[in-house]
Amino acid sequence: MVVCIEGPAMIGLPGGQVTLSDRRTRRSWSVDVADFSIGVYPVTRTQYAAATDTVAAGGDQDRSPVQNVSWWDAVRYCNILSERRGLRPAYLIDVDAEHAGWDLSADGYRLPTEAEWEYACRAGTSGPRYGPIDDIAWYRGNSAGRSHAVGGKRPNPWGLFDMLGNVWDWCWDIYDAEVYGSYRVLRGGGWADEHWSCRASVRRRSHPTFAIDDVGFRVAGPAPVG
Repeated sequence: MVVCIEGPAMIGLPGGQVTLSDRRTRRSWSVDVADFSIGVYPVTRTQYAAATDTVAAGGDQDRSPVQNVSWWDAVRYCNILSERRGLRPAYLIDVDAEHAGWDLSADGYRLPTEAEWEYACRAGTSGPRYGPIDDIAWYRGNSAGRSHAVGGKRPNPWGLFDMLGNVWDWCWDIYDAEVYGSYRVLRGGGWADEHWSCRASVRRRSHPTFAIDDVGFRVAGPAPVG
């Protein structure tokens, strides 16, 4: 029996093009982005706990973003939420083989690609951020050493909150397989970071099994979903 639970608020975005860059390799590349939808906020502790029937790691079940979740935790959440909402899961997961495949035809929830994330974050802007950092992000300079409830800062021009600061967002992509193996991309900066890490172009990486106290995620899907 499928039990339907409330999913994250989503915004559908029209496709376009975004240019990504990497300071380590001094490389830049353009990516065409198709229409998609993305979460208005990072997934909260309440949402994570409701879908997984657990108390989310990192504190009380509230509107704070879920933290201490690995990339594997995030993709499992996407599949669970999809099933509980009657959608076809996006991921084919083989934990033993440490492999997850993406069914591109599925209508379920998933992680944004790195290109989708930056395209959504920039929201048509071209600078390092979509506004003054203290207006839009929780970071080391104003966070008092902790995360904060989602939606407490100003959104970007497309109505997306906490794209920068508060918690880093896991993305689907492998960072650099030749150098870092299975490490996955993180985007957006977090509450513990200096201002230079909270920029639209900044890329970070982590092993998909690592769960860190300033890392969470937001969901994406086809346009529209939910």
